[in-house]
Amino acid sequence: MSLTDDLLSQLQGAPLQQVSQQLGIDSQQASGAISAALPLLMGALGNNAAKPQGAEALFGALQNNHSGLDIGSVLGAVLGGGAASNPAANGAGILGHIFGGNQDRAETGLAQATGLSPSSSSQLLKILAPIVMAYIAQRMSSGGSQASAGGLAQILGQEKQQVSQAGGIGGGLLGSVLDQDGDGQFGVGDLIKLGSGLLGSGKR
Repeated sequence: MSLTDDLLSQLQGAPLQQVSQQLGIDSQQASGAISAALPLLMGALGNNAAKPQGAEALFGALQNNHSGLDIGSVLGAVLGGGAASNPAANGAGILGHIFGGNQDRAETGLAQATGLSPSSSSQLLKILAPIVMAYIAQRMSSGGSQASAGGLAQILGQEKQQVSQAGGIGGGLLGSVLDQDGDGQFGVGDLIKLGSGLLGSGKR
């Protein structure tokens, strides 16, 4: 099972309800939006970790700020408003590191692909970013010999490849955010075609 699918399964139930309530949308729409946002975040982290200095910085951040945290407590901190004083829950700060100058494009693309409002799309990514970091820190700490910047780069590189190959909204978004030449054109028609199946049926 891919990291994205594993984390998605852990967010079903109560976490999904909490996120949907926070965003003011129903749980089916929240589920579809999370299914699109998680591969985007994972793939972007894989892209960052492909560069040695990126992998080192990410590994350091995981060890310093996100190690030993469980997903439920991170979600509670994010939704509870403690993000400003807590690096592990500071979704805005984490997104800045994950996407850099592409953050607006990621938020806009997610909104267009899922039907969320731009503000809800931005909020969802800020909720999920700390959860993704805590989850990856968990995986690294349980991986034994893989707990290194090189191991992290390998794991996230494989995940990025799986996201790209799986396609769907997440894969399409990842390609448009990372591979654009900076003109900001999303190819929204393609994303909407991909998205209409997912959002209409509730399938992943």
